[in-house]
Amino acid sequence: MTTTLLVYLHGFRSSPNSSKAVMTREAVRALSTPGNAYAWYCPQLLASPKESMDMVIKHIDQSTADRIVIIGSSLGGFYTNYLAEKYQCKGVALNPAVYAARELEPHVGMMTAYDSEEPFDFRAEYIDQLRTLQVSKISDPQRYFLIAAKGDELLDWKEMVDFYSGAKQLVLEGSDHGIADYADHLPAVIDFIEQ
Repeated sequence: MTTTLLVYLHGFRSSPNSSKAVMTREAVRALSTPGNAYAWYCPQLLASPKESMDMVIKHIDQSTADRIVIIGSSLGGFYTNYLAEKYQCKGVALNPAVYAARELEPHVGMMTAYDSEEPFDFRAEYIDQLRTLQVSKISDPQRYFLIAAKGDELLDWKEMVDFYSGAKQLVLEGSDHGIADYADHLPAVIDFIEQ
């Protein structure tokens, strides 16, 4: 029997209840068979990038899974690069913030979570933590799958395409940062996970 640990990392100000996380979880649960099990891990990430990664790394290191796949959206896609390089595993990046420190620097200060309006303090030191986690170049493009939307209103899809040069890529005409049509592209994600 083989077990795959599937780690899903949500975006900035988002949560494990995001529509993409929930859809992916349901699709992954449907894949599990007695001989080929999938373990799902989608934590609420913390404001601190370092604390978030420490928490996820601890979970991965305690897992007995035979293989790991990381999926991340937006800031979660940035974290996906870091973890996929650390564990030399597959990574799926959904409209990733490939240069998160630069993208999030203007957002330092009090913020609220999207779905709960819960306030949190996004501190200047977190930008330094993001710089520490920055992957300059992915080592093996074959391990990555990028979904980038040309209609992303927050991030530049061309930067994503350049960063994942040589990787499997699905560039969407239109769509948006949240990938509103994600359900249409989920089969491609599942296909990549299963390979």
